[in-house]
Amino acid sequence: MFERYQGGERAVLVHVDFPDQTNQEDLTEFVDLTTSAGLEVLGIVTTSRSAPQSKYFVGSGKIEEIAELVAAEQADVVLFNHSLSPSQERNIEYLTKCRVVDRTGLILDIFAQRAQTHEGKLQVELAQLQHISTRLVRGWTHLERQKGGIGLRGPGETQLETDRRLLRERIKTIRKRLEKVERQREQGRRSRKRANVPTVSLVGYTNAGKSTLFNRLTESHVLAADQLFATLDPTHRRINVNQQQSVILADTVGFIRHLPHDLVAAFKATLQESREADILLHVIDAADERRDDNKHQVYLVLDEIGANDSPVIEVYNKSDKVEGLTPRVEQDPDSGGYRVYCSAVSGAGIDGLLTAIAKLLDAEWREETLQLAATEMALRGQLYDLKCVQSEHITEQGEFILVVRLTLADWKRLERKNGIDLEQRKISNELN
Repeated sequence: MFERYQGGERAVLVHVDFPDQTNQEDLTEFVDLTTSAGLEVLGIVTTSRSAPQSKYFVGSGKIEEIAELVAAEQADVVLFNHSLSPSQERNIEYLTKCRVVDRTGLILDIFAQRAQTHEGKLQVELAQLQHISTRLVRGWTHLERQKGGIGLRGPGETQLETDRRLLRERIKTIRKRLEKVERQREQGRRSRKRANVPTVSLVGYTNAGKSTLFNRLTESHVLAADQLFATLDPTHRRINVNQQQSVILADTVGFIRHLPHDLVAAFKATLQESREADILLHVIDAADERRDDNKHQVYLVLDEIGANDSPVIEVYNKSDKVEGLTPRVEQDPDSGGYRVYCSAVSGAGIDGLLTAIAKLLDAEWREETLQLAATEMALRGQLYDLKCVQSEHITEQGEFILVVRLTLADWKRLERKNGIDLEQRKISNELN
C-alpha cells in the first residue's frame, strides 16, 4: 500500500523548459526559493518538453534519472519548479521513494515559516488546507480504509470522508476568523479616511527591497533580509512627506510570478491594503537582470487583486548597484506618473521620493459637484462612508446635489463598484 514519504532538508530540483511562455519558470528564482526555505540543494535535473507528460510530468527516461539521483544522493525531497496534479505527485513519489513537492507547495512552506502574527498564521493555514484538500484522494490512499473491528463494522464513513469533513470544518472556521480580521482592517481604513490621512502601500516583486525602503522612510526596524518572502505580515507607520502632509505607509507581502491562487484568496485581508491605497509605491530592483519581467508579473498580480485603480510611483531601488545610474526623479508627460531612482541602503534619492509622493497626492484630489437621482441612495451612502461630502442640498425634484472632495483612486473605485461613469453625474460648480 502506498504511503506518503516524510519530508526532509536535502533536495533534488527538477526544472522543465517549455516553449509556451505561460508555463515558463525561472530556474535561478527556483534555487532562491529553495534556499529561502532552508533546504540544501543536492542536484538539479533539467529537461525540455513541448507539454507536460500526464503521468510523471516529465518523460519516463527523465523520471528514472531523477530516481537514480535521489537514491545516489539520499535525498529527502524532490522539488518541481512547476505545479503538479495530485496523481503526478503520487506517481513520482512511488517511483522515487521520496517526498515530492511542487512549486506551490514550496511557496506555501516558505510562507508557513515566515508567518509571525496570529492573522498571518491563519492565512497560511487556510492556503495550505485549500491546497491539501485537492490531494486527499490520490495522495493519502491509506485514509481510504474503512473503520473496522468489533462494534465498528457497518456502512459508516471512511477515514478519507472523515478527513474531508474535518478539513471543510477547519476551513470554514478559519474563514470566519479572517472575516473578523477583515472587518477590523476596514474599520482602521475608515478611521484614516475620517482623519483625512492618505495611505501609501509598498508593492513589488519579492526581495526587491521593500522592507529596507520601509525602514529608511519610517526609521523603523522591521525584518529586512536578502531572501524571498522575508516580509509576510503587513506593517503600518505614519510618516511626514513634507511639513504639511503626512501619510500612512504600509509594507506588504512581496509578489512572485504565478502566485498561487490559494494564497491570493487566503491573503485577501492583507492584499486589501494595496487595493484601497491612495498611492502604490512599486519597488523595483534596478540591479536585477529580470526587472522588466518582474515588473510585468507585479502588474499582473495587481490586476488580479483589483488594485489597478491607484496611481503608481515606480521606485527603482538599489540604483547604487548599477553603474552610471544616478538618483533622480522622472515624470511621464503622458500619464503624469513618477519614476524615482534611489537606494534604500544609502538613502540617496529618498528626498526625491518623498517629493514625488507629495506632488502626486496634491494632483490626485478632485473636488466636484455631483447630481444624484433619488434612486441612487446606495452611491450617496458610499460617498458619505468615504467622508468626502463637503456639502449637500436636495432639489425640488428630490435629487441630491453634493459637493465632494476625494482622490482619483476613490473616484475610480466608486465607478467600478457601481458600474457607472461618475463624469455623467457631474454638474458645473456654478450651478451649485
